[in-house]
Parts: sequence; C-alpha cells; structure tokens
Amino acid sequence: MKTKTLEASAHKQVRVFGGLPMLITAVVIVALLVILPLTGVLSSNTQRYLLKIFLYCCLGSMWNLMSGYTGMTSLGQQSFIGIAGYSLAVMTFTYGASYWAGFAVGGVLGAALALGLSVLLFRMRGMYFAIATWVVAEALKTFFTSWTFVKQGAGMTIKAKPYPSTTEIYMIALVLCVVSLVVIYLLLRSKIGLGLTAMRDDADAASSVGVNIFQSKLLCFVICGFFTALAGGVFYLNKGSIYPSGGFGINWTVSIVFIVIIGGIGTMGGPILGAIIYTVLEEMLASYPGYSNIILGLIAILVILFLPDGILGTLQKKFHFEILSQKRFSKE
Repeated sequence: MKTKTLEASAHKQVRVFGGLPMLITAVVIVALLVILPLTGVLSSNTQRYLLKIFLYCCLGSMWNLMSGYTGMTSLGQQSFIGIAGYSLAVMTFTYGASYWAGFAVGGVLGAALALGLSVLLFRMRGMYFAIATWVVAEALKTFFTSWTFVKQGAGMTIKAKPYPSTTEIYMIALVLCVVSLVVIYLLLRSKIGLGLTAMRDDADAASSVGVNIFQSKLLCFVICGFFTALAGGVFYLNKGSIYPSGGFGINWTVSIVFIVIIGGIGTMGGPILGAIIYTVLEEMLASYPGYSNIILGLIAILVILFLPDGILGTLQKKFHFEILSQKRFSKE
C-alpha cells in the first residue's frame, strides 16, 4: 500500500510542458523559422541543413508513431520514400507536370501502398512484421531496377519547371514537419490514440475491451505511409534525382531508427532531438564515408546501453518532466 502511495505521489510530481505556454513557444519558433530565411539571415547552406532536419523529424515521428506508440516496428519505410521519389520524377520528367502534382501522386500512392500491404502484413506480429516490411522494400527495389519505364537502374532526374529555390523547398519541408507533428499529437490525444497505446501494450487485452485492432493499425499505417511518402518526395525534390538503390535502400530505415532511438522512442520530442543530432553527425561525418556508419552504430549502441529510453526519454524520467503529454485526461 505504501509503495502504491509513493508511486502515485511521484506520478503527480511529473511536470508536463504543454498547453498554452508550449503552444505560444511553438508558434514563436515556427514564425522565426519562416521569417529568418525571407529576411536573408539564414544562408542557403543553413537552409539546406534545416530542411533536412525538418524532413528527418517528419520521418522519425511517423516511425515513432508506428513503433513507439502502436507497437508496429517497420524496417521498410523506404518503400514509401522510393514510391514518392519516383512519382515525383515520373510526373515532372515524363509528363512535364508540376512538382505539386508529383507530391500529390506520391502521397496518394504511399497511402494506397500502406492500404494494400495491410491485408498481408497485419497478419504478422513482432519481428515477422518487421522482416516482411523490409522484404517488400527489397522487392520494390528489384522491380524498379528492372522496369524500363523508369529507366531501370540508371535512375531518373527531377525536372520541375520552374525548379523551386532552396528557400521554397525549405518552406515546404517546414510546413510538412509542423503538420505531421500536429496530426500525431491530435491523434494520440484522441480516443483512437488511447486504443493505439493500449494495443501496443497488449493487443489481446485491448481487443477484449473493445479496441478494433485492425482499424486502429490501418489508420496508423496509412497516415504514416502518406506522410512518409510526402517527406520522401520533398527530399528528392531537393536532391534532384533518384535511383532504385537509393530510393528503396535500407539506409533510410537505419537513419530513421537511429533518430528515434537516440532521441527517445515513445516521446513526442524524441524524434525532433534525434533529427537534429543525426543531421549534425551526418554533416560532420560526410568526409569519412568508410567510417560514418561504424561511428553512428557505436553511438547507437552506447545510447541503448546507457540511455535505453533515449536522450530525451532518460532526461524526462530522471527529472520528472514531460513535453507535450499524450495522456488524454492529464492536466496541463
């Protein structure tokens, strides 16, 4: 009885940073990120770094939604990224359409792919689900490498007319990042979010109290597929070309998992922090291509060993605070 009282007391002492103060802070930060490039304060090089952070944040947050909150660990997010990149290339290069049309087609195809895969993948759990998603991505890479319509392994060039400037791509990435975070936050604080979390902890128990497991998984999977595809499209618009080995490469998932693990899986702020750290490390290690993955791997191992909840997750537990709580009935 005494132990329960102490646990309850500790729980009450957790400080939650959210509500109006957090909203005002977020609005100010976003406003600054919009204004500074337009006033010329941020150089094109700095904008490129920031837009990568925005896109990695979106990708990491969507994977965190699946794995950290819903329990669906995917190793095949590159399927959606590759599909979106090629949609953008085909629409702009082959059909001469705008890059906005490429984004739209890529997002729809990403959601459609998630919808189609759900029939097969949702029959699996745990490592079987993870491996199956990776196999799908590898199959798509093989298919696109041999598909003459997309120039096989030679790749395709993005030919948007007029081609957007770095600042324009930066703004698109920023908007996508903000929208994806808002969608995740609202979803997790809804009744559906409560069902997703319950399903992660114990799917059978969640089902027994009325949670529709299939519908909950499907909604989460389709949302993640849609936003992951959009982020992939923006990334390849910034890059300018796409190849099967890159678009459907496992490096995408390695990067996404690294971002979430070091930031803090199952936290809203974890992927944001992880995206910043990963982008900085990626730029610092760009001159050491033969050792970069080894160094990143060592960092990930150290974080797993000494900070199993990630950097932000560990800090939240140690200092008893929480950023943007997803507890629907918590007082903020």
